[in-house]
Amino acid sequence: MELSQFGQKFAGPTGIVELMDDLGSALNENPEMIFMGGGNPGRIPEVEAVFKRRLESVLQDPAQLHSLMGVYQSPQGDKQFLTEIAALLKKQFGWNLSERNIAVSNGSQPAFFILYNMLAGQMADGSHRSVHLPLAPEYIGYTDIGLTDRFFTATRPEIELLDDNLFKYHVDFSQLKINQQTAALCVSRPTNPTGNVLTDDEVEHLDEIARQANIPLIIDSAYGLPFPGILFNKAKPHWNENTVLVLSLSKLGLPGVRTGIVVGSEELISAFTNANTVVSLACGNFGPTIARELFKSGEILSLGRDLIKPFYRDRATQAVEWFGQALGDVSYRIHKPEGAIFLWLWFEGLPITSQELYERLKARGVLIVPGHNFFPGMDDGWQHQQECIRVSYAQDAESVRKGIHLIAEEVIKAFSE
Repeated sequence: MELSQFGQKFAGPTGIVELMDDLGSALNENPEMIFMGGGNPGRIPEVEAVFKRRLESVLQDPAQLHSLMGVYQSPQGDKQFLTEIAALLKKQFGWNLSERNIAVSNGSQPAFFILYNMLAGQMADGSHRSVHLPLAPEYIGYTDIGLTDRFFTATRPEIELLDDNLFKYHVDFSQLKINQQTAALCVSRPTNPTGNVLTDDEVEHLDEIARQANIPLIIDSAYGLPFPGILFNKAKPHWNENTVLVLSLSKLGLPGVRTGIVVGSEELISAFTNANTVVSLACGNFGPTIARELFKSGEILSLGRDLIKPFYRDRATQAVEWFGQALGDVSYRIHKPEGAIFLWLWFEGLPITSQELYERLKARGVLIVPGHNFFPGMDDGWQHQQECIRVSYAQDAESVRKGIHLIAEEVIKAFSE
């Protein structure tokens, strides 16, 4: 079979495809594998009960049931759902928007595919533009999403060393360079993989840079504000007409419904909706049907504040403590856990690559993600990229504890060789 350039790029081997295939194969071969490498949210019974009640209510209402399964929705999304989102955001944060500023997608990953390729790549005048990531490391899912090569550029972070074997990345504004070939700035907040939360000042500074360059600031808030609100320090949600805010229902505990939400200018949302029509035809109904009343009542915010955030904050604190006990005198640092559902571990001077550590841990029955996968837009010349791993603490506590001890054993062994 002869493939087009598009087919060769997306059907062939890529970093994310190879990693996900390898993770899936490992789980199939060993069902007892401790899965600390994926992004599945933890199970919170009180949150699941809310979704269950909502689903039962829908199933008992013939009109809602038909809307759930029997109709195509608009490519922009269910109008009532969009209206409830807009009303909540306007009421809670004073944002000047309406349903015309919001679109729904079948998950945030397809939303980024459309957004990035609308803004960057080969331009009509023959020039090439790229998306700049001001704070590497960044989300692995961005890496192979562009239709053209050289799709991302990135800035190496400043590293602040903290007490208690912690550290924190900051945007190095002195090294942040954009030019006529920069199509947009993009940050995740909290950052996947590190759990870093950009400060309000950093976000405002990036917003100012984007405005001056007349390019959008894209904020991937799958774990952040306004929902699900998995942030452990103070931060303000950010949006204006020059900001594209990408949200998701996944980390609320609904990854299977595949619902992403894009908030932007009316011009951008109109363009996004047209492109989404070609790619998806229509948006799925499940997520909006389950969540509509939660937006209307404001419960979508209280779920995050009262149940989801405390759950992950406690898990993060416990995982950091367990790593400290297990690693002992080994040279290690953990990025200060400020949000999301991961710990980012840095073993400075690690004598093996993060990929080799991943392979050794997989053989021991625990899956993590090697850190070098999280640096889209950067070359491979920075040793730090090979010294880090991402670990999820969203699984049950006993699995996390066992996984941490296996990780510690293999790291200690590597340093002793």
